[in-house]
Amino acid sequence: MNSVILVLASLLYLAFLFGVAYWAEKRSERGKSLVTNPYIYALSLAIYCTAWTFYGSVGRAVSHGIEYLSVYIGPTLMMPLWWIVVRKIIRICKVYRITSIADFISSRYGKNVTLGIIVTLVCLMGTLPYIAIQLKAISSSFRILTGTSDPKVQHIFLDDLTFYIAIGLGIFTIIFGTRKIDSTERHEGMVAAIAAESIIKALAFLVVGIFVTYGVFNGFGDIFNRASAIPSIKQQLLMTESSGEYSTWFWHIALSMSAIMFLPRQFQVAVVENVNEKHLNKAMWLFPLYLLVINIFVLPIAFGGALIFPHNNVNPDNYLLAIPLKFDKKFLALLTYIGGFSAATSMIIVETIALSIMVSNSLVMPVLLAFPSVISKYGNNLSQLVNNIRRVSIIIILLLAYTYAKAIAQYFSLVSIGMVSFAAVAQFTPAIIGGLYWKEGTKKGAIIGIVLGTFIWFYTLVLPSLIGAGIFPQSILDKGLWGFSALKPFALFGLEGMDTISHGLFWSIFFNLGCYLTFSMLTKATSIELNQAVTFVDIFSHSKFSDNTTIWRGTAYLHDIRTLLLNFFGEKRTDRVLRLFAQKHNLNLENKKADPKLVTYSEKLLAGVVGTASARIMVASISKEENISMDEVINILRASQELMVNNKELRRKSIELEKATSELKEANEILKRTDKLKDDFLSTVAHEIRTPLTSIRALSEIVYDNPDMDQEEREHFLGTVVKESDRLSRLINQVLDLEKYESGRQKLPKRK
Repeated sequence: MNSVILVLASLLYLAFLFGVAYWAEKRSERGKSLVTNPYIYALSLAIYCTAWTFYGSVGRAVSHGIEYLSVYIGPTLMMPLWWIVVRKIIRICKVYRITSIADFISSRYGKNVTLGIIVTLVCLMGTLPYIAIQLKAISSSFRILTGTSDPKVQHIFLDDLTFYIAIGLGIFTIIFGTRKIDSTERHEGMVAAIAAESIIKALAFLVVGIFVTYGVFNGFGDIFNRASAIPSIKQQLLMTESSGEYSTWFWHIALSMSAIMFLPRQFQVAVVENVNEKHLNKAMWLFPLYLLVINIFVLPIAFGGALIFPHNNVNPDNYLLAIPLKFDKKFLALLTYIGGFSAATSMIIVETIALSIMVSNSLVMPVLLAFPSVISKYGNNLSQLVNNIRRVSIIIILLLAYTYAKAIAQYFSLVSIGMVSFAAVAQFTPAIIGGLYWKEGTKKGAIIGIVLGTFIWFYTLVLPSLIGAGIFPQSILDKGLWGFSALKPFALFGLEGMDTISHGLFWSIFFNLGCYLTFSMLTKATSIELNQAVTFVDIFSHSKFSDNTTIWRGTAYLHDIRTLLLNFFGEKRTDRVLRLFAQKHNLNLENKKADPKLVTYSEKLLAGVVGTASARIMVASISKEENISMDEVINILRASQELMVNNKELRRKSIELEKATSELKEANEILKRTDKLKDDFLSTVAHEIRTPLTSIRALSEIVYDNPDMDQEEREHFLGTVVKESDRLSRLINQVLDLEKYESGRQKLPKRK
């Protein structure tokens, strides 16, 4: 295929992304936001399916059979738990204006700068290779379609389209990912583009799958029958306990369960870009359905490719492109290229945005704040400084990933590198899950756990790849570090019989979790750690009182607070937020000293821009904070707890009062209806009684006025009077009986 066509197709696709993102941004400005749609939110989560899914799943299925499903079963099993775990994380991030996973962990453990730096560095080490394999996938697919070879190293930047694609994606990410610095202002254009890409890559994969299954072969049965006739392929459909596959499935499923939540890109779209917690209800079933759809044709393509290319002369990762080319289906091959390009670009865009925010907030800004002279050069335009840091970070991250793709990633499969990245972010699991549900978790426990776990991850999973690239000697793999067999990267401490990913994950999480629990129990939390622990664990209670409860105490001046906010938000917005906050809490903005509530609120506003740790440093630089003892913190939290209990009691009584009021209204309506019925009844009874009374009076007057009346006629009239009197008595008795039944003094007899 002509390379010019592929270049134009790539550029047109990037232009399409620009168009979707621009259209979404304009709709948002008109108040017609796309991201408020739960389907858009669910589709954005499909960024989990990268080039690894699009190309690598087929390659993994060829080499490891149905084991490839473990990375999709994990997220599917995890999704029902999102309402418990991810909803809590979303609530915390909204309350504290948290912008990244590094900021989340740092904020939980006392807004610690060191912890934020460590998490950021781990994310960079873990995800740069992952970005690299996306660039590798783009480069490989381009070379396959054009029939060209990999450019020589000395001309790598001039001859390689992937380099220009990386720069193009960097420009797109800068335009739609760094226009706004406040976490409360979502990247709506980016999210809309990612949702569109999720549809495109799924459609492309399905089209190729249908072609292979029903165009090249005669359906699923035909492919599987032919594949089962070949022993090497048939073996991939079986699980054998002796080969350790059960443990492999367990650890890979556990690994993917953590990855769906803690990969920087997943945290970005699932948490930071979330606008409504209720969107999780839709995502909990729609995202697993998406995973099912995009995996329907993985095995048919994998086994079909193995049957079409029986001599293993084609890399299984490339079957998706090689099969259409084999049958001269150039348009289908181009569609496949666009699908893979879509899967790779969506991941690169969001991952670089998430990493740039972490680099800016948790790595660069804390360092710059230590040098006030550097900060002062930007005057009242610190927001521009933050944006410039993020833009430069995006370009540097992409260039580093590109370099890694050319230097190291070419020696390994897409899946192998992806799983190593999964294992890196899994090191955050003890600190995050422990921080969400265990108040005793401390900063030292989290730091030591993450550092030691990451070191073992690097030694068991990353070092072997560097050895394979020739950077370190092969003897480390064969004999162990310094010749100690117990230090073999693939058989650490003599543990054998596990695949490399499961082995590295087991030891890294073992030491990580052990250190987190041990050092958390051995060390004492500071006052701010205790406060963060309580509010994080009990966020659903504290989020309703976040503006009223603060442990900050000291001296700060309103002028300094306002000046600090002006540096990031401008005069108009700063004055508006201060005025609204003062009105809500009945504060006087004419006072020179700032209220502690206003100081805490200002810190939260800044946290949405520069992260919680940097925001704390900034507020501390313009105020004189007093140390608060642990007893005082506990008393404040206890008072807050009592306030919550009292508020709950008031709400309960309010609900009971509303219920009683409703019952009284209903009873009043019944009384009104009953009163009307009684009026109608009395009117009817009066009418019935008046009839015999009228007859009795008329006949009696006739008899009284005619004394000489004939005896027979007199007896007739008197007889009639007696009859009417009996009728009147019966009416009165019936009314009395009705009164007895209504009062319950007389029951109706039951007869069969």
